Amino acid sequence: MRGFIRTNPGRGDKCVKREGRRSVADAESGVRGNVAADPGARAAAARAVLWLLVAVLAVRQMAVVLSRPAGERLTDLETWTGATGVLHMAGSLYDPGRFTGTPFAGLVLKPLTVSAEQALGVVWTFGTLLLVVALGFVAVRALPAPVSRRTAFLAAPFAITLLMVSLPVRNTLFLGQTSILPVLLVLLAWFVARGERLPGVLAGLAAALQPVVLLFAVLFWLTGRRRAAVTGGAVFAVCTALAWAVMPQDSWAYWVHHLAGAGLGERPDSLANQSLHGALLRFGLQGPAEIALFLVLAAAVVLVGLRRAVRYARDGQPLLAVAVTGCVAVAVSPTAWQHQLLWVLLAVVGRVGTRASDRLVWPAVVVLVLTLPGKMLLPNVGVIIPVRDNILLVTALGAACVAPFLSRTSPHWQRPVPTEHARPVPSRFAWVPLLPFWRRVLSRPNLLLELLLIRVVYSAYAQVRLAATAGRSTAEEHGRQIHSAEQWLHIDIEHWANHAVVGIPWLRNFFDYYYSTFHFIVPLAILGVLYVRRPSDYRWARTTIGFATVLALFGFWLYPLAPPRLMPGLGFIDTVHGVQDLDSPDFGALTAMTNQYAAMPSLHFGWSLWCGLVIVLLAPRAWMKALGLLHPVFTVSAIVATGNHWVLDAVGGAAVVAAGFGLTYVLSGPRRLEARTGADTGTGPGTGGGAATGTAAEAAPGGEGAGGQRVVPAEPAGSTA
Repeated sequence: MRGFIRTNPGRGDKCVKREGRRSVADAESGVRGNVAADPGARAAAARAVLWLLVAVLAVRQMAVVLSRPAGERLTDLETWTGATGVLHMAGSLYDPGRFTGTPFAGLVLKPLTVSAEQALGVVWTFGTLLLVVALGFVAVRALPAPVSRRTAFLAAPFAITLLMVSLPVRNTLFLGQTSILPVLLVLLAWFVARGERLPGVLAGLAAALQPVVLLFAVLFWLTGRRRAAVTGGAVFAVCTALAWAVMPQDSWAYWVHHLAGAGLGERPDSLANQSLHGALLRFGLQGPAEIALFLVLAAAVVLVGLRRAVRYARDGQPLLAVAVTGCVAVAVSPTAWQHQLLWVLLAVVGRVGTRASDRLVWPAVVVLVLTLPGKMLLPNVGVIIPVRDNILLVTALGAACVAPFLSRTSPHWQRPVPTEHARPVPSRFAWVPLLPFWRRVLSRPNLLLELLLIRVVYSAYAQVRLAATAGRSTAEEHGRQIHSAEQWLHIDIEHWANHAVVGIPWLRNFFDYYYSTFHFIVPLAILGVLYVRRPSDYRWARTTIGFATVLALFGFWLYPLAPPRLMPGLGFIDTVHGVQDLDSPDFGALTAMTNQYAAMPSLHFGWSLWCGLVIVLLAPRAWMKALGLLHPVFTVSAIVATGNHWVLDAVGGAAVVAAGFGLTYVLSGPRRLEARTGADTGTGPGTGGGAATGTAAEAAPGGEGAGGQRVVPAEPAGSTA
């Protein structure tokens, strides 16, 4: 293991030790010194809002946990407290469905379980929240220097907020687990405790509670802190031996019968086990072959991960080194349950990417993975299901072995290649309050992050749409209101169009196919073309359809509406879904699958209108513009003829699209940008390098891109996205 790092024969381990302490001290002084400076009124307001959010999340977490019935909350805690509310129960700790921690953990927890279960639940949950707050403060203390004044001022509440909403913390609170304590002990050992003995004691205690954490003793050794490493190993051995002396049968069951706890808890091949061992079992490998492959892969991950951790520790990024080692522990542990994956979230401190436009990709991916379920991040497509099911493991392996974190000696550490922005364009209407911080970006966005965000937004949209229900009677009452309004306006053509199309089989088939197919294909195709050919217009177009979709959710929530095909007594024929017996008790099965009453506004027509307008604005040929306008015409005909929408639903769809374009204009100004001058066409250090090249490629010979897009020079070095 000594081959992992280079040593200086003349100065020895003491020099390495002093350098490690100095890097931590520099990080701490950088944070503390910046906090002392005046952060400004805006930052102070933002900090107050973040602390308020922390308080709200804490109260909500306690309310959610404690409001559940006794048998559905703190389930892991209740399995080993026993019927009388104490740990002194008959039989072994490791009887089926009981304790899953180490024998030493059971020994430590016994004094904490003398209270009744109800009081224990309150104290346990509140204590866990306090540990989360402490964890956030210690993590912020360890940020690598230099840290900007604003970052230092806002880091603590922001970090605690992220911890509160992360899946590991939520899972820990729900189950009543102890997995936050080992993480906090390790961070205290590295960033708070002084000397060598106390850090070793803290790391040893953490390993006694979670054995795989003993890897941090190895990290101590490899970074030159030999005394801390030896102390950690000794404390782990003493604690384990003490548990053997007090509870020999339970210790035998844990360390020998269950192979250091590998056989406890849920099935190791369940999706909850996000370790390499669990992934191999899910891939169908079993027996000696699976164990051998797991050991080989685990050894490779330990080798690569610890080498990287040592490099980052010596580079003055000890928090990243700790996070990488924790991710290694997650991957190589026989079982890594969701509440044990908090190490992955700490990896957000690593800086990846030389361009400012790419700098947020890694932390955004980590935060999304650690706060949202895999089904929201990736669709149910066969090829990517293995990635979706193991996405936490993939992220941990990426942090441990793959992610190219920057060194602090890199010229891009503090000054990434600047993002190319559009210059502020005077608004056509002087009263429009353009927001100065929402600057038009000209470069192409990161594809991975873009796809991930689009998927997350659509998943959230689908969830809200499904939840926005108010009952069949309310939706039908609103349907009668819309029908009456259309009769008064003399635009109630739905019944005539529906029956006319049913009488022409080929036309009915055409509209059924058009309704079911082109709703997603056309918008995605347009966004794909714009992403490749017109990056700045892609951002503008994506923002407009995003605003329109969000606004539509308010309509679904506030005004549930039965479409014509689900209105009893009006004689409409459902050409797409078939005949619906509205009097059947089983009729609700259709509306239970999706929210069939999310009809106002019609996003079928809204998205098609957006497609038509974008094509008209950007297409270089007249025939393309005319063809683009056919899509909303065909769509409105299809939604009316198939009985899926009222005419006024299409009006609502047009309204939210218009509002989407309006909000985009208010935030970022007109679509057309200022022309680039001859002096601004360079690609030197001040222009953002490749970003400028990509933008210039859009321009047509006349100084404008196809469809009239104009480009502008980059901002000076140091600007960020």
